[in-house]
Amino acid sequence: MMNHIKTLGELKKLGYQSKTIKEELRTNLVEKLKSGQSVFEGIIGFEDTVLPDIERAILSRHNILFLGLRGQAKTRIARQMVDLLDEYIPIIAGSDLNDDPLNPITRFGIDMIAEKGDHAPIDWIHRSERYVEKLATPDVSVADLIGDVDPIKAASLKLPYSDERVIHFGLIPRSHRSIFVINEIPDLQARIQVSLFNILQEGDIQIRGFKMRLPLDIQFVFTANPEDYTNRGSIITPLKDRIESQILTHYPKTIDDAKTITAQEALIAPEQSANIQVPELLRNLLEEISFEARESEFVDEKSGVSARMSISGYENLYSTAERRQLLNGEEKTIARITDFWGVIPAITGKVELVYEGEQEGPYGVALKLLGNAIKSLFLSVFPHPEKIKRGREKDPYGVIKAYFSGANSLELENDTSDLNYAESLNAVPGLDDLLDRYNIAQHERLTYKEFIMHAMSEFDVISKEVLQGKITFNDPLADMLDDMEDEDDDEWNG
Repeated sequence: MMNHIKTLGELKKLGYQSKTIKEELRTNLVEKLKSGQSVFEGIIGFEDTVLPDIERAILSRHNILFLGLRGQAKTRIARQMVDLLDEYIPIIAGSDLNDDPLNPITRFGIDMIAEKGDHAPIDWIHRSERYVEKLATPDVSVADLIGDVDPIKAASLKLPYSDERVIHFGLIPRSHRSIFVINEIPDLQARIQVSLFNILQEGDIQIRGFKMRLPLDIQFVFTANPEDYTNRGSIITPLKDRIESQILTHYPKTIDDAKTITAQEALIAPEQSANIQVPELLRNLLEEISFEARESEFVDEKSGVSARMSISGYENLYSTAERRQLLNGEEKTIARITDFWGVIPAITGKVELVYEGEQEGPYGVALKLLGNAIKSLFLSVFPHPEKIKRGREKDPYGVIKAYFSGANSLELENDTSDLNYAESLNAVPGLDDLLDRYNIAQHERLTYKEFIMHAMSEFDVISKEVLQGKITFNDPLADMLDDMEDEDDDEWNG
């Protein structure tokens, strides 16, 4: 901690040595790697892929382009790079561009050192102030990024327009000795991208006729979505050539990684987490929906399915269970698959549909994704209900099928109490035997019983009717025969 130093002379006596920002990042990364410290906290699933690439780029002192679909933590990683900067660095007090006291680059800084020498005042800035982020949009101008002549400054200082002190510097010069991030770089117009050429490599900028040499010291980070890369624009070749490392990001590759990310990012109120339990099966089911969506024929794979879908869905799952709990006056509750009807709004707003998906409709696609997720997860635990080899083994679903084929049904209301929910599911014979056979723990049984009902309906073993506020499971053939018998009885009695 040297931020008690207030003049250039004191700084020199201390033996302070300036470093470029890329040297700072490299030096501090080396120390973290040597000591075994985590470099990027909370970045899950990139340990063997993306993060080593980033570390190699920093060690190589490269500018970086993150290329990946939405919701792949590109901006989050860029923001965490700030933690690899020195905690404080000195600047010439009053400098617009974070002038290094030992190596000033602006007219203001050079004049200050020439005038006051070792008595030139020093300020210190924290690393959190050395991060600048800009979203690339078509209306971004050269003046925004590089700068322009400021007539108000010229008038207030009584300077002619020929004096470089009338320049108002843009975001990039003001990011001297900082990390500068441009998100969605393909959206930046080609003529604006051209203005970045020399800044990236030579440090030359030109503002309204002012040709000046500004050796800017900046760590550039760019992000781009492959969809935008081709559809809405592209990074022009000379600029891409100056970005030394292009790093591809990806979605979580395992359900466990996805669950960790969702639990980490979801905003769950303390009273929700204290009073509502979300079984592991439902957490797996929620993530499986995202995996199914990324492979679905109804969803545009080029657009991607952000991790935000699972995060929003997780929050909605808690809220749906909480609403039901409040309506029933219960102190605690456990989330159910029926609560996933409250998750559907988080799905419909997070997927881009192709033509076939538009024909199906957002709500219909969401239900299909939920159904496919139930089937995939079910087959990881239980055998396929339609592929039991008859005669060779006892059908584990036989008793359940017989119950529904006997014109029985199961009705689950979305907002029913925990007691009614348990009584309804426990009334279906054969479920406990099935769960015994596959060693399902007692505390998970109600969740699995409902799960089996939904899965058997998805495999068309039984039918499922979704009506206002409730779901009914039955055997359609048994209902049809029962209706026919009632009609025959009516005719006979008539």
